[in-house]
Amino acid sequence: MTRAFVFPGQGSQAVGMGRDLAEAFPVARHVYEEIDDALGQSLSSVMFDGPDDQLTLTENAQPALMAVSLAVVRVLESEGGLDLSKAGSFVAGHSLGEYSALCAAKTFTVPDAARLLKIRGQAMQKAVPVGMGAMAALLGADFEQAVEIAALAAQGEVCEAANDNAPGQVVVSGHKSAVERAIALAGERGIKRAILLPVSAPFHCALMQPAADVMAEALSKVSMGVPSLPLVANVTASKVADPAAIRDLLVKQVTGTVRWRESVLYMKSQGVDSVIELGTGKVLSGLVKRIDKEMSGQSIGSPADIDAFLKSI
Repeated sequence: MTRAFVFPGQGSQAVGMGRDLAEAFPVARHVYEEIDDALGQSLSSVMFDGPDDQLTLTENAQPALMAVSLAVVRVLESEGGLDLSKAGSFVAGHSLGEYSALCAAKTFTVPDAARLLKIRGQAMQKAVPVGMGAMAALLGADFEQAVEIAALAAQGEVCEAANDNAPGQVVVSGHKSAVERAIALAGERGIKRAILLPVSAPFHCALMQPAADVMAEALSKVSMGVPSLPLVANVTASKVADPAAIRDLLVKQVTGTVRWRESVLYMKSQGVDSVIELGTGKVLSGLVKRIDKEMSGQSIGSPADIDAFLKSI
């Protein structure tokens, strides 16, 4: 069995996330304390107790999701003696999950990853005034159809394919009026369903350029090591291990398409048959089965999941 370890993106957060790990494992508590200290806020109490509107703020949700992913990694390492670099062939993450993946592969320290995600969340939120942008899922559309619909809907505004998640699940992003035109066009073209997403900003499109500029500066100040496992990058859907190239791709990722479907197929082409999602939720492990039925997807986010996984290897 050849594994890849993958890390979830925004939308997987939920109040109570990571609490069971903190109660069961001192090493998980230590990860949360490290992040609270790095950010100068009690992010862990927002994760455990809410309120929900605070947790869903982009600047909190992004480091919170990384926190649980890294807590799972540290528990696997300390309780199971797992060495990610020997147990898998690649790491990958969906959008912010790339920072979790790189932290798990020791490119970033936990405090640096948390601070970068806080900055990223704030910058993405500030890039576009609230209400001016939107994102919509085109359910039943393939990527080429979504690209074509977005181009027709733009009409001088921004409308781009932002996430190629799985066959029949593509997200477009841009100016609200343009995204609404894309929804109407999707209906005219017989796309099964097109729905506005409950997001606070139009991620992964050209409107995020101000946030990309902020991240270029923030990343230039952080030291980055060579990852212990190659990263399959969102922007290229291929592997990268050079820190300078990774830095460049993390900047491009803010405005670029998340090529998740292609990333999973690339990993399969490199011999991966098992994708292990580390952290909150089961979104990515679910997508794997839709992308390629021959691949298996498994999510590890609770003490019971950790126990079952360690017994299986």
